[in-house]
This record gives sequence, C-alpha cells and structure tokens, in this order.
Amino acid sequence: MQGFVFDLDGVLADTAKYHYIAWKQLAAEIGITIDEVFNEQLKGISRQESLERILAHGGKRSTFSADELAKMAEKKNQHYVELLEKLTPEDALPGVRELLAAAREHNIPCTVASASKNAPLILEKLVLADYFVGIVDPESLAKGKPDPEIFIKAAQLMALDPKEVIGFEDAQAGIDGIKGCGMYAIGIGEAEQLKGADRVITDLTEIAIEELLRI
Repeated sequence: MQGFVFDLDGVLADTAKYHYIAWKQLAAEIGITIDEVFNEQLKGISRQESLERILAHGGKRSTFSADELAKMAEKKNQHYVELLEKLTPEDALPGVRELLAAAREHNIPCTVASASKNAPLILEKLVLADYFVGIVDPESLAKGKPDPEIFIKAAQLMALDPKEVIGFEDAQAGIDGIKGCGMYAIGIGEAEQLKGADRVITDLTEIAIEELLRI
C-alpha cells in the first residue's frame, strides 16, 4: 500500500457531535424530532441529502421549496461552523496525529475524502492540515458517498491507483464507496455498522504503520 485516504468526521475528529447538535436544532424549528439513533443515517452523506432524510423522517419532504431548502441547509451550516470554533488540536481522535506523523516518516501521502465542505477549516483548527497532500472538494463531485467517486479522486490527488490505497471510514456509506473502487477498507467503530470493511478497529491506536504497509 502506498497511500492513505481518510474520512474526517468520526475518523480524524469527533465533529459528528456538532453536526448532530446543528441538525437537531434545525429539525426542531420545523417540528421534526430526531435522536442519536436516527443521526447514524446522516453519517458520511452530504448536507443536502441529510436534510432530505430529515424531512422524509418528519413527513415533510414536499413541504418546502428549493429556495427554502437551500436556506435551511445554509442555516444549519452556519450553526455548525459556530460550533467548530470550539475545536482545538486536542480534539483530534486517539492515534490520529501519531499515525499521520508515521506516514510522513515513511513517505506515505495522505488525503482527505469527506462530504464536509468545512474540511479545510477543521484541519486547520486541529493543526493537521500539513499532513495532507490534498483534500477532495465535495463541490467537484457528481455523486456523494456511497458512490466511490470521492475516493477515486482522493487516490488521484496522490497519483495512485485506488488498489494501492487504504481508506479509513466510520460510516457504512463510506465503506461502500471505498470498496466500490477497490481500496482496502478499515472501518472505525462497530463491526455490525460497517459491513464489508476489510478490518474494523475502535480507533487508530489499534493499528501501526508497519502493519498497514504490509497489507
């Protein structure tokens, strides 16, 4: 394996909790209740698709115009960005900084494949940006996860074939996208929620660079 590609939320940092807070508030404003169990469905997918799933959950899919939907999505994002101001380097998840540093020592390039349009801001807040050779721009994608397009582009940023890359994900949509382009998939979380992953770990402290390079 010659390169690593990382999802962001739930892999590099626990920013998923801020997404949940922002979506929960927006949903409440339009009379829809969501909980943490429902929120699992929103992991790894785009802002627009997340909003559509919330509206379907509340039986309000056809209630709003396209302009209203766009404003709602932007309102949620503004709240989320405000919450991100709380992020510090200490919010990087266990093992992240050590693995990225080890990858740099072994000349293994790393990229980020996240549906989040705020990835550059988050990486700067975590002081991790310098470890990555590139971030896939979600605006450049024709399809979001579980389509493999974002992971193919992440490999292209490293000038590698997807089969030469290991992908790290915490969402089923992401695992499906990784496997869809032939990458080796490491899931972070619970095995029953990450079907198809080649290996599932609790966090990045459980795997060493030497082991990854032997895959």
